[in-house]
Amino acid sequence: MVSWRLRTLDRKLMRDLWRLKFQALAIALVMACGISTYIMSMGTLHSLTETRDIYYDRYRFADVFAALKRAPLSVAERIADVPGVMTVYPRVVFGATLDMPGLDEPATARIISVPDMGEPPLNVVHLRRGRMLEPRETDAVLVGEAFAEKHNLNPGDRVTMVINGHKRTPMIAGIVLTPEYVFSIAPGGLMPDDKRFGVFWMSRQALEAAVNMDGAFNDLSLKLTHTAQVKNVLDAVDLLLAPYGGLVAYERADQLSNWFLSGELDQLKVMATVSPAIFLSVAAFLLHIVLVRLIATEREQIGTLKALGYGNRAIALHYLKFIAVIALLGALMGAVAGYILGKNLTGLYASFYRFPMLTYEIVPRVFIEGALFCIIAGFSGTLAPVIKASRLPPAVAMRPAAPPSFRQTLVERLGLERWFSQPARIILRHLERRPVRFAFSVAGVAMALAIYVGSSFVVDALDYLLEVQYDITDRQDALVTFVETRGSRALEEVRGLPGVMRAEPGRMVAARLKAGPREERTSITGILPGGELQRVIDDKLRAVTPPESGLVLGRKLAELLDVREGDPVEVEVLEDRRPKATLLVTAIVEGFIGARAFMDINALHRLMYEGPNVSAVAVSLDAREAAGFFARLKESPLVASVLRTEAARKNFDETMGENMRTMTLFHIAFAGLIAFGVVYNTVRIAFSERARELASLRVIGLTRGEVGYILLGEIGVVVLLALPLGCAGGYGVAAALSAALDTELYRIPAIVAPMTYAHAILVVVTATLISSWTVWRNIRHLDLVSVLKTRD
Repeated sequence: MVSWRLRTLDRKLMRDLWRLKFQALAIALVMACGISTYIMSMGTLHSLTETRDIYYDRYRFADVFAALKRAPLSVAERIADVPGVMTVYPRVVFGATLDMPGLDEPATARIISVPDMGEPPLNVVHLRRGRMLEPRETDAVLVGEAFAEKHNLNPGDRVTMVINGHKRTPMIAGIVLTPEYVFSIAPGGLMPDDKRFGVFWMSRQALEAAVNMDGAFNDLSLKLTHTAQVKNVLDAVDLLLAPYGGLVAYERADQLSNWFLSGELDQLKVMATVSPAIFLSVAAFLLHIVLVRLIATEREQIGTLKALGYGNRAIALHYLKFIAVIALLGALMGAVAGYILGKNLTGLYASFYRFPMLTYEIVPRVFIEGALFCIIAGFSGTLAPVIKASRLPPAVAMRPAAPPSFRQTLVERLGLERWFSQPARIILRHLERRPVRFAFSVAGVAMALAIYVGSSFVVDALDYLLEVQYDITDRQDALVTFVETRGSRALEEVRGLPGVMRAEPGRMVAARLKAGPREERTSITGILPGGELQRVIDDKLRAVTPPESGLVLGRKLAELLDVREGDPVEVEVLEDRRPKATLLVTAIVEGFIGARAFMDINALHRLMYEGPNVSAVAVSLDAREAAGFFARLKESPLVASVLRTEAARKNFDETMGENMRTMTLFHIAFAGLIAFGVVYNTVRIAFSERARELASLRVIGLTRGEVGYILLGEIGVVVLLALPLGCAGGYGVAAALSAALDTELYRIPAIVAPMTYAHAILVVVTATLISSWTVWRNIRHLDLVSVLKTRD
């Protein structure tokens, strides 16, 4: 008997699903958007994490790194005795410039020594093409794959480089990868530029001879034991290397390539949490509306079923099955879409991050979690109405619901009814007499619009970020940095080069800033007072002149140190004499890239106990003579790198911008589906609620057009009120995502362009028109006899 009853309810379930198939499909699509985002993000996160961990382990990526001026190899032996140190790898690392065909300015190289015999004990390279270096081979190098691909370099080719003032043309023996440069960024750079920065490996014997480092090292990598106290090791290394110009030792988490990769993984975690939560919340909201409406129309059926012996549990189970079918359909579609999107996203990451192999792998647990999230979202939005329906006594359920209280509308009480037609007054009465339902409809459409705006703002934010960074703050055409700090004569030499219209000095030092228990390792940049090429700005984009004393902090660095204007900060310079001072924070400025600190360049000179030294020069160029300017720099042995602002801007846009725009396109597509699903459900529910009323109006003489005007006019009022609310909510979503994407590397400002609002409104209006058209077809073919039949 029980099984027969359940089969009967299951047949009713199938009829309900078929009758509401388009609404159910729209809700399932919304759920699929959320679950596909979750599966895509978690699958890509798992693939990147597993690949990174295996790569780091197999190729013995170091745990601790340190740079210094020069120390004898005996110092490395003393460091090996530090408790917790398992392996010590002293190296020679030196910068060089490259003369690459097709590139006006000199490219920058980082040359790393490798043992003359055998493979390195740490940071092992992986051969992609060609061969490894022969023992004590002095006229050959290995080159990183990213740089080789950009310049179409192959084993056997030769490259022209200037090392320590001497020109060399070594042969490329092999193309390699290394865990140390999964993301290749030049020292002091903010973004990878594989065309202008490359990593090379040379035998230790050859590099020692080229840079006069016989029996010495200037770079150190360490592998620690599992029980090592990392802070104690870092302190011991700093103490031993301090007499030799050592900078602060740092652990793997702060190593530049790993830091970039870890930041990307953190953003994937945010994406796997925030976006699905938003999408599934919308789906739960829609399910709540649909189920409340379904239960309201089936009150008499519920009463009849209970009178025939169906219990509360059977009724509740019936409606929960309705929700479960929609949730599982959404989970299935989301799983398929998430797998495909995740595979494509992993392929996109493979073009940015250099691993020997990166394949998309996803654990079954993620699919199971996705299905559970769908079911939980569905049940959380509908459990209350299901319980309420299952507990209805048969006599109450079989009795029609009490009609709403009818009274004059606000328009009528104000005596304004003569300004409105009869259909318009009907619309206003219906909306005012059902305020809760009206508010839910407005909220649903506004939510869809807000999600679209929030998903689209990243493109606007990136355009704004690039404009501020490269048109307002870094306004130079090129930034020339030197191998070593030079005197004021270097500035005059640069001013005398072809095409230079303006040149401004820059001084940059590595420093450790400390405020209370918080500590950050960063750089301090000396800014020329009244300078035009390199500036710092406030939140109103106005130039800020650093005072003659004190420290100016970027907003992100101020947050990390938890300081405000007027607070003291302990400064320890990590170069030369390593001076220390306590400076007051005189201003906090805007900046979207990096966590930086600034000073008046003359104040920085005083802090360093030096004259007007420069480590870089910013220049404005005459475009007609730029080629001659860069040609002269290629010949200079004192130039460490040349950063062209135009190239940096383009590179940032292609690297971070392409990645983020691709992810944004996914979210915009999902947001568009959500907008259509929400609006379509709103329109369909409105029609199903008022079908009997509309048929009655047709019977008493209203035309199809007047009846359609009443229903579609009501939808128009809902959408019209939802538009401003949705735009405001969209900015709130953008601000929340901006905060979630806030990292030390870059900040995405909460900027939404007017065109983005216009696009979002267009999507919602288009969805409304399409949905209204489907309802209008139903109105035209309304069966007056069947609709007006009583259900007693």
